[in-house]
Amino acid sequence: MAQIKIHARRPVIDRHRQAVSDAIHGVMMETLGLPEDKRFHRFIALEDADFIHPADRSDGYTVIEILMFEGRSDAAKRACLRGLMRAVPAAAGIDVEAVEITIIEAPMANWGIRGRIGDELALPYKVET
Repeated sequence: MAQIKIHARRPVIDRHRQAVSDAIHGVMMETLGLPEDKRFHRFIALEDADFIHPADRSDGYTVIEILMFEGRSDAAKRACLRGLMRAVPAAAGIDVEAVEITIIEAPMANWGIRGRIGDELALPYKVET
């Protein structure tokens, strides 16, 4: 399970939403084994006044937050980050320096999904990688 938030300026999201979503999900399937039908992406399109950041970030500055079950190896998370740092800039037409990604892990017992506690779910994929 992974919930993904993508923050960027509205024009970047409006132009590249589907391509970025496809790029992110492709990497998540390849590196973490997420199923094709488990895409949970929230695009947060910000106006300039609502996206305050250092002057050395470009107009394409994009912040990606990944909230997922804990249990993946550091190697799997590194592969995910490397894949995203390659795929997202290409999909959005921005420089790799414009992308920042954070992975936040939470124990499965901290999730409530479809009326169940996360650690009570029978998942069709492995969390340990």
